[in-house]
Amino acid sequence: MQANNIPARPFVVPSLACVAIAKDPPVRVFACLLALALSACDRLPGFGGGAKTTFDGDSALVFAQAQLAFGARVPGTTGHRQAGDWIVERMRERADTVEVQEWTHVTRGGRQLPMRNILARFRPELTERVLYITHWDTRPTADSDRNLGARGRPILGANDGASGVGLFVALASALRRTPPAVGVDLLFVDGEDYGAFETPVEDTTRNRDVLIGSQYFVRTMADSYRPMFGVVWDMIGDAFLQIYQEGHSVRGAPEVVTRVWGVARELGYDEYFLSQTTGGITDDHVPFLRKGLRVIDVIDIDYCLDGGTACGGDPSRNLHHTHEDTIDKLSAESLQVVGDVALTLVTKLAGP
Repeated sequence: MQANNIPARPFVVPSLACVAIAKDPPVRVFACLLALALSACDRLPGFGGGAKTTFDGDSALVFAQAQLAFGARVPGTTGHRQAGDWIVERMRERADTVEVQEWTHVTRGGRQLPMRNILARFRPELTERVLYITHWDTRPTADSDRNLGARGRPILGANDGASGVGLFVALASALRRTPPAVGVDLLFVDGEDYGAFETPVEDTTRNRDVLIGSQYFVRTMADSYRPMFGVVWDMIGDAFLQIYQEGHSVRGAPEVVTRVWGVARELGYDEYFLSQTTGGITDDHVPFLRKGLRVIDVIDIDYCLDGGTACGGDPSRNLHHTHEDTIDKLSAESLQVVGDVALTLVTKLAGP
């Protein structure tokens, strides 16, 4: 994703959170490794110290770590193929149905890339549906890394890629235990972060090699698939959690923003879902909005070493699109906050 004209915002500095042994038996081994690897055990300020739903933030963090075990998930690589297979297997264990879109994307430079979108569906018999979207690929270059010599190497993408996957696998576990009030579709899109983000965002030719999976899904499915609303969940594992209302979302689907932030407020998460609006961010919701679908972006774009804001132009502080986007920068409690909101939205379907 690409941030455009993001103004400075209030400084919020929560602490790193500790990782407990996961409650989901299949991931206990990963959890033990994480418990040994991560030593910070402070809590986010204002966090009540417990889940508000059946969502398990500890498991979400472990599932994110499992993605990192495959290495960089750049389209066309072994790690990418293995990670995609892993997602399909986890969804088949949890969802009612799983659909896979496979195609070959030809880049502007003529390179052919194998692509895969994965759609896990809960209660597929229901016509009223909510669409959740996250990307599972990682960026092939660390173009914002402070080390100029390392910028040509792909990133691991703990927050930018793995956190959304971890969220969705843990969310699928919760949805299996707690059936949603509406049909729910978890869409893992491919190729979000592959190429260069260019302006204007509306120019799909110049932006051919980013948001690849979401653009493909909209081209092939949007005429027959019309969910009530949708949410992109991206970069939501940052231990310094501060989610602002994204500009394209506020303009394109304000009622969905109101709904999501209203649920966060009811859960007591105002400190993390903040009411200020940012500038527009080029992310996977943009192709859906362009098609007329009511899809917003929930993203913590301020991925800063010191927990501050507006660090994108400061290589000494920025973690986004760098080799410092690693698992120790994530928090089970941040994932718990976001997971509680995501699950409550579809189990209670709270209105504005």
